[in-house]
Amino acid sequence: MKFTGTDSYVATEDLMVAVNAAITLERPLLIKGEPGTGKTVLAFEVAKALGANLITWHIKSTTKAQQGLYEYDAVSRLRDSQLGDDRVHDISNYIVRGKLWNSFTATERPVLLIDEIDKADIEFPNDLLLELDRMEFYVYETRETIKAAQRPIVMITSNNEKELPDAFLRRCFFHYIKFPDRDTMQQIVDVHFPGIQKELVREALNVFYDIREVPGLKKKPSTSELLDWLKLLMSEDIPADVLREKDPKKLIPPLHGALLKNEQDVHLFERLAFLARRERT
Repeated sequence: MKFTGTDSYVATEDLMVAVNAAITLERPLLIKGEPGTGKTVLAFEVAKALGANLITWHIKSTTKAQQGLYEYDAVSRLRDSQLGDDRVHDISNYIVRGKLWNSFTATERPVLLIDEIDKADIEFPNDLLLELDRMEFYVYETRETIKAAQRPIVMITSNNEKELPDAFLRRCFFHYIKFPDRDTMQQIVDVHFPGIQKELVREALNVFYDIREVPGLKKKPSTSELLDWLKLLMSEDIPADVLREKDPKKLIPPLHGALLKNEQDVHLFERLAFLARRERT
């Protein structure tokens, strides 16, 4: 079965090709792109489209690669030994399985999402090279090798906060999710808000793409932020005419907190509004 998108996720042709190529090659799919472009959601949609179970491993700055394999709970074993618990005689009772272990031993081929891999230490990707390549690892405490019965579909997201090692990149199929053009964005809006007023969407998209083109903007608004903004516009029943106004006093769009996420960008628009007013006087 090939991935062709879902009724709740608009996938471009090049994205569908990348997903299906990674599945065919049995390589991890490394996905990069601006925050808010649907990298994480893609794994959920691929799992749904293929009828597969999704196993998610959200990476933090403190996450270690070993945690994805397993962890040995020595503290619990020591406590149980002090209490005279018979469980201490079987060390496997204190082996906590990680996300990779669960994906390797799943009865049906799952989708494994390693989310935001660039948040971890720079050595994190290198520490997973062998396991992702051979799809097996050794448990020293129980002296057993855990090998994948079938290779999971591995999807890895990155926000480009750190450069990933070349050795790791060689083992992945790479795809960069480009920011949606206006036509694709229209399709995305239609999927999330069927029946929305076309005029409101048209004017909202004009404002949205104009904001993204403003020089000096620290953080450009993303797809998810546009959807939040549209939801607020409909909730507050703001007409399209308000978005169409070119009054310099109203250069900052209504409910701009959904689009502009730091004081630097808000101040930038305030300065632009001030300069526009001065030019008119």
